[in-house]
Amino acid sequence: MYNFPLLYVRSVFILIFSMLIFTGSVRSQDSLKRAKDSIQVIPDTLLFRIQTAQAAITEVNAANKKGYGVLEVQERLSMLASSIASVRRDLNTGKQSTENRSLMSYKLILKDVQTELSSLSGRLMKSNSELQRMSQQVVDLSADSLLLIDDQDAQKALYKPQLSQIKLRLQDVGEVTGKNLSKVGELLAKASSMGIEVNDLQVALDEQLEKSGRIAANREVPYIWAAPWNLFSLSQISARLSDAFFGQGEILQYFLNSTWDTCLMVLILVAIFFVWVHRNFITSRRLSVKRKIGEIKFDYLRAYPVMASTIVLLCILPVFQPDAPSIYIELVQLVLMVVITIHLRKVLSKKALNTWFLILGAFIFLIFSSSLISEAFLPRIILLSIHLLFLLLGIKMYRSVKIPQFPKRFFKIATAVLVFMTGLAIILNIFGRISLAKAFGLAGVISLTQIISLAVFAQVMIDALELQIKISACNKGFFSRLNPDTLKSKFKKVLAIFSFIIWLMVLFNNLGMTSGITSLMNTLLSKERTFGSIHFSLGNVVFFVVIIYISNKLQKHVPILFGEQRISFDGASDHKGSKVALFRLIIIVIGLLLAFTASGLPMDKLTVVLGALGVGIGLGMQNIVNNFVSGIILIFEKPFRIGDYVELADKKGKVQDIGIRSSKLLTPQGSEVIIPNGDLLSGRLVNWTLSNDYLKSELLFKVGSSVDMQQLQEIIAEVIKGSAHTVTNLPPEILVNNLAADSIELKILVWINNVYVEAAFKSDTLLRLMTAFQQAGIKLV
Repeated sequence: MYNFPLLYVRSVFILIFSMLIFTGSVRSQDSLKRAKDSIQVIPDTLLFRIQTAQAAITEVNAANKKGYGVLEVQERLSMLASSIASVRRDLNTGKQSTENRSLMSYKLILKDVQTELSSLSGRLMKSNSELQRMSQQVVDLSADSLLLIDDQDAQKALYKPQLSQIKLRLQDVGEVTGKNLSKVGELLAKASSMGIEVNDLQVALDEQLEKSGRIAANREVPYIWAAPWNLFSLSQISARLSDAFFGQGEILQYFLNSTWDTCLMVLILVAIFFVWVHRNFITSRRLSVKRKIGEIKFDYLRAYPVMASTIVLLCILPVFQPDAPSIYIELVQLVLMVVITIHLRKVLSKKALNTWFLILGAFIFLIFSSSLISEAFLPRIILLSIHLLFLLLGIKMYRSVKIPQFPKRFFKIATAVLVFMTGLAIILNIFGRISLAKAFGLAGVISLTQIISLAVFAQVMIDALELQIKISACNKGFFSRLNPDTLKSKFKKVLAIFSFIIWLMVLFNNLGMTSGITSLMNTLLSKERTFGSIHFSLGNVVFFVVIIYISNKLQKHVPILFGEQRISFDGASDHKGSKVALFRLIIIVIGLLLAFTASGLPMDKLTVVLGALGVGIGLGMQNIVNNFVSGIILIFEKPFRIGDYVELADKKGKVQDIGIRSSKLLTPQGSEVIIPNGDLLSGRLVNWTLSNDYLKSELLFKVGSSVDMQQLQEIIAEVIKGSAHTVTNLPPEILVNNLAADSIELKILVWINNVYVEAAFKSDTLLRLMTAFQQAGIKLV
């Protein structure tokens, strides 16, 4: 009994001791496992870091090999520096004689240079940021202690070749990245310095322009009667010409370099014109075509239209280059006049050719003499004489000369501008405003030469269109559907408007007003205006109106695309489907969507407008909407077609047009009846020609009761059979309609092949029946 507690205590002690031993062994195993895991973590982390470094080095190398366009940026900066140098050289000379047109050209150059510098600076800043990021990445990898070589570390010793290679590659890539960063930084500093210089030059240029304006408005040189008589020596003349054309030449070169893409586009357009005209001439020489249209000969167009294409090229250039410098306009005009002289030397009369040579020679002399004009008496007298010559020529041409290619008022406006400008130039020259005299005189002369050149351009285009119309008429092409006289008349109007716009652009350019007008129009059209809670600009309103107008014009001329002509009541016409109305609907819908998009009206505001429109529809526009929806239903349901003969209530006629809101009927009396589509859809409509054009016509007449019916029926059948308007496989029906004591009323039902000839059929048949009855001795009652 006494040993039981002792045994119990011993058992508990043994159990606790065993548990302690087991726990210690477990802890030892966990410590060993953690040691093994730590030994495995080191090489895994090192390997990952080596792979990351190699990937980063590869990325930096790829970026450095791809480059950052350093050479290209250097070349572009050099070109910009050259452009800036030409402006700086002229402004820093302190000359007061720098012409206003040169200053305006310099302003355009500086504006383009500033835009280009902003683009290059943005590109360089982006490259600089990327290089700094990569440089910092290289520095971080180089300073990473895990990538350093340690011979005492057994694990790093295993990766010693890779670590050595990474170290060398980091040195190489760091050196290359540093060089690129240095180059980009230098270019960025240069671009910044050039930007500051451009700003300074713009300020100086604005001051010079203001000063030039004051000088031009005031008297620059003595009055002409007080002008000195000293003349230039040959060396002085050469120096002034060289100075003038050197500065203008640099401006011209810069302009051509900056607009080469526009010139290329215009050349492509003119090449298309050349191929079009040349191919039409080749087609006209085919025997089958030549028999129909005969020999084709145009005064302004040749089979190889090289000169004509050059004239088109030089005339449309101002449209694509509205900011061209004045020297460019003058050279283009001079070349254009020379080309016209070569092209029309055998076409113009001797008198017209002599006048043209006089204008050409005076124009050339005016261009060169404008660069030599000074305060001396003789040069100013020469300039005054040239202006006086053009003044007298303008007065004579205003009174007597007419250009058939343009409206009379157009040419009168051009000659009136010539007279006004040259007269003003003479007055300004006399009173010492020599710069304004040169500017106004040259603008007036170019206005005359430009209008004559544009007349030649218009005639070339008219001849090209006429050639296309003749070829199309032989091949049943698109132009064969159109009225040639109407088409040429409308095309002539379009050319006149287009030429007038070009003439105005050149005139404003020569007067130095282009930039001012453009700035004014931009300000007026782009300024935001407020109407209640709606914000808009006049530009949006203009776009809205223009798009609606064009859409309306297009939907009106859609029938031309499908070859539909004006329908007459008696004339034969094919039945046209509702494609025209469908395309009209599509054009109107697209036009409305584009117009609302161009208006800039937000969708929430548009919802308000549509809500207000819904109220308006509910109050007073039900009929309009009803007719519009009915028109859409008629398009798809097709209860009648253009050319069908329909009857609605007391109105009968041929369908002339199917519109969106209403349709037109042409009655037999020749009147046009406009019927709302809602009435056509909801009313009782009879279509006499939906499936065919047959019509059962009815003839009534009375004969005596003693007549031989068998003979009578044979005569009637023979007469009706001889008519060209009856359906041959449907014989006539001869019926007795009424009987009386001394007469018999007959009704004849005849199927005729065209509903539109019923009246003519009845008249012809009754006349022939009367003649046949008289020959047979049958009397009509």
